[in-house]
Amino acid sequence: MSVKTLAEIRADFPILERKVHGQDLVYFDNAASAQKPRQVVDRISHYYLHQHANVHRGVHALSQEATDAFEAARRRIADFFGAASDREIIFTTGTTNGINLIASSLGKMLEKGSEIVITQMEHHSNMVPWQMMCEDRGMVLRVVPIDERGQINMEAFQNTLNSKTRLVAVNHVSNSLGTINPVEEIIRLAKGVGSLVLIDGAQSAPHMKLNLKELGADFYAVSGHKIFGPTGTGFLYGKEEVLGNMPPYMGGGEMIDRVTIEKSTYQGLPFRFEAGTPNMAGAIGMASAVDYMEEVGFDFIQKQEEELLQYAIKELNNFGGIRFIGEAEKRASLVSFLVEGTHPYDVGSLLDQQGIAVRTGHHCTEPVMDFFGIPGTLRASFAFYNTTEEIDRMMVALDRARKMLS
Repeated sequence: MSVKTLAEIRADFPILERKVHGQDLVYFDNAASAQKPRQVVDRISHYYLHQHANVHRGVHALSQEATDAFEAARRRIADFFGAASDREIIFTTGTTNGINLIASSLGKMLEKGSEIVITQMEHHSNMVPWQMMCEDRGMVLRVVPIDERGQINMEAFQNTLNSKTRLVAVNHVSNSLGTINPVEEIIRLAKGVGSLVLIDGAQSAPHMKLNLKELGADFYAVSGHKIFGPTGTGFLYGKEEVLGNMPPYMGGGEMIDRVTIEKSTYQGLPFRFEAGTPNMAGAIGMASAVDYMEEVGFDFIQKQEEELLQYAIKELNNFGGIRFIGEAEKRASLVSFLVEGTHPYDVGSLLDQQGIAVRTGHHCTEPVMDFFGIPGTLRASFAFYNTTEEIDRMMVALDRARKMLS
């Protein structure tokens, strides 16, 4: 159980107390970006007001203090997510940046004709970089289909793997369907053909306790703003023995060992992948967010979010005229749906007028929408600070919207 009550947790998020269009805010857009507890904001503020200096290279006291705080954040992230070493944690601007880092760096190492395997349900951030890499480097992109419930066709996945497969890149949780993918099985099968594996963890990290060493993926990318931390932050986990053999993808200060006019040599991990002045405050804020999640506790997080998910599904079923998009057996705490006879954008706009924040559109997964033959969906995504009473408010707002649009 959490050491905090739900009321105490909600009090940690001042934005939940504001009004939108004269109505109390109901924030159901957590899959796009989670809200921030005051503890995270206070920690970032404290850093800028009392600790800020550039890190790693300064001999003065403030630089050393900032360096200590920055590297302590890296160790905290490594410990929380079960990395074998803090050298396996590369600070990034988010999941997109982490995936592009691998596409750029690994792309320099793979031979022409290598095959990259993704799925039809990937976020554009885990699809477009591989399209670009394959086009630039003469590689082949293989796409595994999904079924009508929004699940990976695992038989097709296994049949797609072969001796040319060099990388499998899949999401742990689908941002548009809520599907929790069987990543343990995916990793096992990929390793069976000698492939590397990258997992897009943007939607899994907020909802489940991860142990990356035990999971066994070679790479795992996470966004800080999804786990209640600041925007423009994230990390890429990579096995030390794999990352250590990869070339840098950006050049500049910090990542170098020695520079001459003729040639440069590069630092070891993690610094070879962190060119330039890092986002110190962001990393420290992300570590503070991890502290907050641990304080709340994943037992509470998962119990609360499962209750919200099941309650929302029940209420939407009772509402009638709802088409769910994504009905996988294992789902994270979001519902993606359509209201019969309406366009999702129209419904979403009317919900906003009633203080209800949901997402509308294709959610950066256009191939998923093409598969279902729809322009987009309404997506209500829940966090542990949400309540069933807020879902009740959404249902009232949906009823009003449907009557106005009928």
